[in-house]
Amino acid sequence: MKKLQPYIRSFRLRTLPLSVSGILLGTLFAYSEGKYDNRIFLLAITTTLCLQILSNLANELGDALKGTDNNNRLGPTRSIQAGLLTQNDFRHLIAGFVILSLLSGTSLVVLSFRNLFCYKSLLLLLTGGSAILAALKYTLGKNPYGYRGLGDLFVFLFFGLLSTLGAYFLMTHTLSTTLLLPACSLGLLCAAVLNVNNIRDIENDKICGKYTLPVKIGEKNACIYHTCLITGALSGNIIYTALTYNGISAFLPLLTLPLFLIHLRIMWTNSGKKLDSQLKFLSLTTLAFSLLWGIGQH
Repeated sequence: MKKLQPYIRSFRLRTLPLSVSGILLGTLFAYSEGKYDNRIFLLAITTTLCLQILSNLANELGDALKGTDNNNRLGPTRSIQAGLLTQNDFRHLIAGFVILSLLSGTSLVVLSFRNLFCYKSLLLLLTGGSAILAALKYTLGKNPYGYRGLGDLFVFLFFGLLSTLGAYFLMTHTLSTTLLLPACSLGLLCAAVLNVNNIRDIENDKICGKYTLPVKIGEKNACIYHTCLITGALSGNIIYTALTYNGISAFLPLLTLPLFLIHLRIMWTNSGKKLDSQLKFLSLTTLAFSLLWGIGQH
């Protein structure tokens, strides 16, 4: 078990609940329309977990190569930084998860559409390939977008829009414009989780040339931005509920409001290392928000 601990550490298990939120939300919306396949759901979860772990591994290797993971960083000590795994170990792991993501994603498309070469299948394969590239390019390469303040945008697109709409599309073979608002709300919360990480590490990122949004706009403005992300997500739910009201259960997501308020209070009154616990807290709150929104459609 001890030999596996460095690998498990680098998988970053506390980020995984966030990665499945979009799959759950899209699937529950499809289920509310009487369209659900357990095999597609399980394979979609497997695919998104492979992609999330791939992103985490690539992120650790990229930050290690650029010197961003150092003794001044306030987050958990990474496996490469601690000398538990080598950079070559990570290259092999990354290659393995690229293959797993490709196999799982391709199997998912075949299972859903029964044809790998129809235009719907090809569209999903293209977006899946883009997700793999986005996972790799966050911190790897000569010009990673995570070092230019674009991480929030990509998280919004892939963890919010693509994850939610993709899961729904796999189940129903159609796209619904009414799902755009829930998908956008989830994307805002996923961006907020990344923003917590970036606010925590703002000082070290600035020194290392990692120009995240908090580095660019400053910690106070980053907290204002953070508040806007969460307020926007909650507002999206309220607007959606007002437009499509189908009973009191539609207000279930608002049960998470006290959790979001607690989180915002901590974000505004703390900084640095004290924000580390909020990554897991906000990830789990976002998962609960997605589940309640999906359940509320029934």
